[in-house]
Amino acid sequence: MLKYPTTSKMAGMGAIALASLLASCGYAKRDYVNDELARLREEMQTGDRALSGRVDQLEGRVGALERDLQALRNEFNVTVERLEGLLAFNVPVNFDFAASEIRPSDKPVLDRFAAVVKEYYPNAVVTVEGFTDPAGSRAYNLRLGQARANAVREYLINNGGLLPDQVRAVSYGEAPERQIVPGAQGPGDAGLPNRRVSLVIDYSGVPLELRASPVTD
Repeated sequence: MLKYPTTSKMAGMGAIALASLLASCGYAKRDYVNDELARLREEMQTGDRALSGRVDQLEGRVGALERDLQALRNEFNVTVERLEGLLAFNVPVNFDFAASEIRPSDKPVLDRFAAVVKEYYPNAVVTVEGFTDPAGSRAYNLRLGQARANAVREYLINNGGLLPDQVRAVSYGEAPERQIVPGAQGPGDAGLPNRRVSLVIDYSGVPLELRASPVTD
């Protein structure tokens, strides 16, 4: 349970001071003092109930986010990396050699990812990063990586319901430092792990009250 100072604790000293002030005044009657204390007490209790409701709601959303992220890990073998203001999802969305079409088997994980963004990060920006294996020239691979990122971006918008200005696409091509299996390439399935996309949620610019607390391994 998250611990927050209650309204009654914060206002308790003020109520005591007010009672002493009223009692010390020659014109203040006991009934008036009691009425004022009762009013303050009710205001403090109302504030405590409202704060408790907000804390319970936040804890419920964090718990739901934990379950959804765990489902992504268990069902789709997704790994989640937490960076400063970012969540990077390494998803098993791969591509055939020299192709940028999304395979039907990879669409369910994109659907689930889009649902997580809409539910917990509706104001965040999503970046689709496209990659290739090292076969082909650097220029060609940058274009192919961009085509793959664009294809996933369009899917997240048209099928996942994300907003066009919420999703951007970039290419890293054959970037050696980002290859899952260094040097592995096609034709064939040898370079399949490198022919992929990565999905990054950037919530760093989202106001604190609109963020869900990211929970990762």
